[in-house]
This record gives sequence, structure tokens and C-alpha cells, in this order.
Amino acid sequence: MSEKALDLVIIRVATPEDALYAHQIVNEMASSAAARGTGIARRSPDYIVQKMQEGKAVIALGGDGTWVGFCYIETWDHGQFLANSGLIVNPAFRGKGIARAIKRRIFQLSRDTFPDAKIFGLTTGRAVMKINSELGYEPVTYSELTQSEAFWKGCQSCVNYEILQSKNRKNCMCTAMMFDPLKMGNEAEEADGEVLLVVE
Repeated sequence: MSEKALDLVIIRVATPEDALYAHQIVNEMASSAAARGTGIARRSPDYIVQKMQEGKAVIALGGDGTWVGFCYIETWDHGQFLANSGLIVNPAFRGKGIARAIKRRIFQLSRDTFPDAKIFGLTTGRAVMKINSELGYEPVTYSELTQSEAFWKGCQSCVNYEILQSKNRKNCMCTAMMFDPLKMGNEAEEADGEVLLVVE
């Protein structure tokens, strides 16, 4: 059996210096959604950079600086509601547990920064639903989510937006899931600092 080269993947809170990856991140978000045939609320590189500058994003990088993955935090209703959005992994690194590690790190950043916020997500991906369940999310109705117009405006660039509108924002193709800190207490797993993964 031949030895494979091993790469170190560091998962950490993004900084303004990570802005050089913004275009690659948004392009991969769009192409991944197109390949799955699902909708996505498109984000601009400037928006991704803003999240990095605010300390509201997690990035995964290889030891050689290769971009591996990303996720960011959005808040509504003065921090009462929060979402971990835009989870994306470089196709070359998929199937290695990177998405789960990123999701755990962004979840912990969210809990540390906004401990009283309800953390929710809308997704069509089974893998994300599974990870959310592991973190303590439960399925909820759309009426339990933020009713902020700013949040729902983000759905306008999704291919399924007409379905959402026709259902008066009561449901769509995405499944809604939520972590409620009042119900869960401190049961969620913690992942402090940097996460180091060996990718084979």
C-alpha cells in the first residue's frame, strides 16, 4: 500500500486577511447549488468579506493556503435569531468530514457570541440536516423563524422563490430547523479554538 500525502486542514474564525478567498467562496456556492439543482440565496464577495471583518465567519484552509471550506453567521431581530449560512466545502475536500467540523465550529462561535439567540437554518441538503440534528436542532415550521423582511429578502435570488411566495412564506422546498438555547441549555458540544484535521 503506497503512502498518501497528508494535508493539514485548519478550521478557524475568519479574519480580514482571508478576503482573497471571497470570490472563490461565492463562485463555489453558486456552482454547487446549480449542480444539485437546488436554490440558493446568492451572496456577493463584498458581503462575504464583511462577515470576515466582523468576526462572523469560519474558514477552513489547507496547510499550503488552499481554500477548503467556509460558513458565516447572519443575525436578525437584534440578535434574537441567528443562522449559520453559506456552508460550502471545496469539491476536492468533500467526503472527509470537513463540513461537519466547520458546522461545529461556526455553531460554537454563534453560541459564544450570541448565547441567547435561536439558531435556525433552511436547507435542502440531507447531510446538513443530519449535522444540525447532531448539534441539537429540531425541525420547526416557517412561522417559528424570524419574520424579518431582511431575512426573507435573501430568498429572492433562489430559484424556488415563487414557491415560497405562493405559499405565503409558510413553507417551501427547504426544511426549517432550529436550536433553541432555552430548550437545550448547555448540552451542545463545544469546539473551542482551532480545529486541526488530517485529510488523507
